[in-house]
Amino acid sequence: MMQIMAFAAFPLYLFGAAWRPLLYAGFAVQVAYLTARGIGLGRLPLVGVHDTLNFLSASLIAFSFPLMAEMKDKKQFYFMLSLLAAAFTAFAFVSKPHAMPLPPVLKTYWFEFHVILSFFSYALFGIAAVLGIIYLKAGRPEEAVPLERIQYKTVLIGYCLFSLSMIFGGVWAYLAWGTYWLWTPKELWTTILWIFYSFYLHARLRQAWAGRPSVMLGIAGFAVVLFTYLGVGLLMKSSHTF
Repeated sequence: MMQIMAFAAFPLYLFGAAWRPLLYAGFAVQVAYLTARGIGLGRLPLVGVHDTLNFLSASLIAFSFPLMAEMKDKKQFYFMLSLLAAAFTAFAFVSKPHAMPLPPVLKTYWFEFHVILSFFSYALFGIAAVLGIIYLKAGRPEEAVPLERIQYKTVLIGYCLFSLSMIFGGVWAYLAWGTYWLWTPKELWTTILWIFYSFYLHARLRQAWAGRPSVMLGIAGFAVVLFTYLGVGLLMKSSHTF
């Protein structure tokens, strides 16, 4: 039953690109799966690629709801989000679930807050990238300008959450290993990601970077997110399992 739930969100998201009620159904199924998995494990399902990709997919859709009122082109927005959520869900399905008991180092609220806030911010950065792509495709300036503003607000909220996640991660590292910083590839790339979005937020305030240049930065930032999240974990040795 759990495997069926894990897979069911994928076709719902995929076909939800054409019919929005299926997108909502996919979100409901994925939340139900994460809830059932968490109850079965007796902990938050936030360890490993399988869990975190499912959590990221659900977060993408959840954070899109508040933007609905501000979006003029809702169809294109949800089309792209549906495909992104479907891709993450498919990757999650083929990734092995982590079912082992948590080691003592992870049994702390600092770890849970760190991971939850990290993936909330990743979801917001993903939404910002989608908004940026729609901006570039917009045919008229009156359609594009609001998208750039919404992208900025989305990145700003994601940046604040990501900054908090780094603070919680530092506290967790200190409690676990006696140091706030371990110089692992994940931590280095996390810092690079934070610096990148710091640059975006500052550059966007300058006239020369307003509009298309800042939008391009917002899109490129999500590529840095994906490498920090998946690339580092798959290609480099790290203390992180997400």
